[in-house]
Amino acid sequence: MKKMVLYAVVAATTFSSVLATSAPAMAQYYDRRPGYGYRDQPPPPPPPRRRHHDNGAAIAGGLAAGVLGGLIGGAIANGNSGPRYIDPPPPPPPRCWFEDREVQNAYDGGYHMESIRVCR
Repeated sequence: MKKMVLYAVVAATTFSSVLATSAPAMAQYYDRRPGYGYRDQPPPPPPPRRRHHDNGAAIAGGLAAGVLGGLIGGAIANGNSGPRYIDPPPPPPPRCWFEDREVQNAYDGGYHMESIRVCR
C-alpha cells in the first residue's frame, strides 16, 4: 500500500510538471511599406518588447521538487518500521584432511596403508 501511494505521488508530480501552462505564441504582422529595404527610407522602429515569463524555470523547479519529494517519500516508505528477518550466516565448512591409515586387505587378510579423508 505504501508503494502504491508513493507511486501515485511521484506520478502526480511528474504529470503536473509536464502539463504546466506555456506562454502563447507571438505571431506579429509586419506591414511592408513601399520602398522598405531599398535604402530610400529608414526601416521602421522595432515594436516595443513584450516581457513574457519563462516557463523553463517553473518546469525545472517542478522536476526538482518531484525528485526531492520522491527521495523523501522513498525514505519514509522504506524506513525502519518493524522487525526485519536476517538470514543466519551459513555454517562453517567442515574441516577435512587426509591421513594414512592401515586398512585390512580383502584378498589375503593382511593390512596395507591407504590415504583416507577424515572430517570433523
